[in-house]
Amino acid sequence: MSQSPLDDAASPPDARHPLLSAERLKAFVDAVVAIAMTLLILPLLENVSELAREGKSTLQYLQEEQGPLWSFALSFVIIALLWINHHRVFDRVERVSTPLVWLQVGWMFTIVWLPVSTAMLGAMSTDDAQKFVYIGSLLLSSLLMLATRLYLRRHPGLHGIDPAALRRGITAEVVTAVLFAIALIVSVTLPRIGYAALFLLVLSGPIQAVAGRSRRTP
Repeated sequence: MSQSPLDDAASPPDARHPLLSAERLKAFVDAVVAIAMTLLILPLLENVSELAREGKSTLQYLQEEQGPLWSFALSFVIIALLWINHHRVFDRVERVSTPLVWLQVGWMFTIVWLPVSTAMLGAMSTDDAQKFVYIGSLLLSSLLMLATRLYLRRHPGLHGIDPAALRRGITAEVVTAVLFAIALIVSVTLPRIGYAALFLLVLSGPIQAVAGRSRRTP
């Protein structure tokens, strides 16, 4: 069925002539995330070859590479969670506009950068700059998803997301961004805690639940 002139007139100007179709954008994001997750393993592969030439055993490898292995697992899980969140947002997006595409390009930049910051985390001594690079990139990723949700709220013609679900999503992104910011501050001001401050993110669910109940309270 062809789109009527009235439907076309109701669409945002950028949505009538998008840079990419919604499905192509989703596929592009999925591909970028998959590549980023794959790149995380490359430093570990290089270390396996080096230790093999030195005649080290598997147990010695696991003992000597605890830092890189931990940082790999952490970043792998984080990227997976970020992708799941992105998928939930874009599952009901039907059209895209140029600003929406560029918001996703910015978000993908933060995802592609994570293998680099992860390699720093596993191979270099921990300092404040490293914490700003790693946790700061996660904070930026969260802020870009918040901007995406806010943009979608202002342009309902691009999606079929329930307004209540979109409001809950915006609250979730605000909570996540605040917790990333707090984790960054804690990791810098309390060096003994370091990256363990990221476990503050487990508070995201309870905080969102409290915020939801407060909105329903007359």
